[in-house]
Amino acid sequence: MEEQEYTRRTQRPQKRRLRKGRAIFTLLLICIIVIVGYSVMQYRSGLELAKDTKVAQEEFSGDTVKGDVENYLLLGVDTRGEEKSRTDTMMVLSWNKKTNDVKLLSLMRDIYAEIPGYQSYKLNTAYYLGGVQLLKDTISNMFGLPINHYAVIDFKNFESLVDILAPNGVEMNVEKDMSENIDVVLKQGVHNLNGKELLGYARFRHDAEGDFGRVARQQKVIEALKNELLAPQNVLNLPKFVGAVQGYVTTDYSSTGEIQQVLKMLSKGKVKIEKATIPIEGSYSFQTFSHAGASIVIDVEKNKEFLRNFLGITLE
Repeated sequence: MEEQEYTRRTQRPQKRRLRKGRAIFTLLLICIIVIVGYSVMQYRSGLELAKDTKVAQEEFSGDTVKGDVENYLLLGVDTRGEEKSRTDTMMVLSWNKKTNDVKLLSLMRDIYAEIPGYQSYKLNTAYYLGGVQLLKDTISNMFGLPINHYAVIDFKNFESLVDILAPNGVEMNVEKDMSENIDVVLKQGVHNLNGKELLGYARFRHDAEGDFGRVARQQKVIEALKNELLAPQNVLNLPKFVGAVQGYVTTDYSSTGEIQQVLKMLSKGKVKIEKATIPIEGSYSFQTFSHAGASIVIDVEKNKEFLRNFLGITLE
């Protein structure tokens, strides 16, 4: 009798533990379902928002990836509804997949360059004449720099993506009052900038620094957006942001491949971006040409030597 009573007593705590375990498992399952459901809805919302708004897809033949380093040509264009446009922003993002090192290289748009099949002109004219492929070929021929993939975004789409990712604005230290030809008025100081204001900040060049100052600000903006992407307070905005990226950004990747590459980069830990600009200091002069206007004539070999060391790759 005592043995039976002891058995009943020992069974009760086990049953309670089982019921408690089932309750926790059920709660976790509900949470997962809610999170997945929310993410899917937000992702689809982003897709719908960005439907039929991106720059047209182009034929592109990138260089074969050799080793651990992969290079992406990043372009910002101001289409304004026109069929052809020049690239206002030209960058090469170089990612070492083994070390997760990221290098960001800005190319000045007024670099005087040999454009295959055309006369020499400013570098940003290559995109106007023959799209991404011609610009890629011009850069590769000039510097021997392999380019494996590309991504293009129109400035209006950039504004929308910023507002989705950081609806409360992106904190930026505006170093001076800015307003000329950027469609916004910015005051000196630290401010939270919305998409339109952040774009205006990145495009401003009407000061003594000219395009060199603008390139430096563009790099600051990329750094700030990277921080917003990794910020815990923006986690709930990410599904909608990812969906919108599929519509707003044109790339040679498939939608799935595009997301996978970003997730690979982020999954390897904190991403630190090292930045540089071509041409480097002391390697260029300003010249004016009748057909091209004021241009930057560079010492190609000096800049190639810098690129070899900065990117840590062999140039062709």
